[in-house]
Amino acid sequence: MGLRNRWVIGNWKMNGSLAGNAALLGAVAAAPSGVGKLGVCVPFPYLGQAQSALAGGAVVWGGQDVSEHASGAYTGQVSAAMLVEFGASLVLVGHSERRQYNAETSDLVARKASAALNAGVTPVICVGETLAERDAGRAEAVVGQQLQACTDVLQRSQGAAIVAYEPVWAIGTGKTATPAEAQAMHAFIRATLRVLGAEADATSILYGGSVKAGNARELFSQADIDGGLIGGASLVATDFLAIAAA
Repeated sequence: MGLRNRWVIGNWKMNGSLAGNAALLGAVAAAPSGVGKLGVCVPFPYLGQAQSALAGGAVVWGGQDVSEHASGAYTGQVSAAMLVEFGASLVLVGHSERRQYNAETSDLVARKASAALNAGVTPVICVGETLAERDAGRAEAVVGQQLQACTDVLQRSQGAAIVAYEPVWAIGTGKTATPAEAQAMHAFIRATLRVLGAEADATSILYGGSVKAGNARELFSQADIDGGLIGGASLVATDFLAIAAA
């Protein structure tokens, strides 16, 4: 695992305010440096605030989505070049909420990841199965297909792209995959990356799904879990930093 970065990335989702963000970003920016990397993915209107609060420090910032297009008549979309202008170095693509509520296909997710990579922004490619898919014994097939759609990006990134495994049934529900369940899927993901011709041993694979300070250490101690994509707990500085310390 020596080649892989350890990451804890916060996903604020559609939360925040200028006043509240100032305190949260200030606390995160003051976090003691550790062995891993810290990042926050904020709503688009707050990218400038994140840039001002975090520039020059150890914590990086990014967006929660990106357009597949470089520019044009695409009302409401944000390009990778726009993210770069605000200093963003990360962007989430294919989060389960985007797949569910915006009907994003794996092919679209791959095009978004490619647009980010082409602009020098690290795509955090989110994959994961629903409870019905897991109960039907299709978890690996679903995740494998989602990864396969991003083969080109995963190959071209040479290990720079990040994969985040988020079992849909564990997001915001309070349920968490057991460390053994999470490790099994992470090991499958790494094996799949190897089959796809990606730099599997250099690719960071994060777990996302109701990660808390109380379960982070055990999850992060698994051989193929390189950190976490943190939702609700990233909105509370003490919780987020406790997870990062794990």
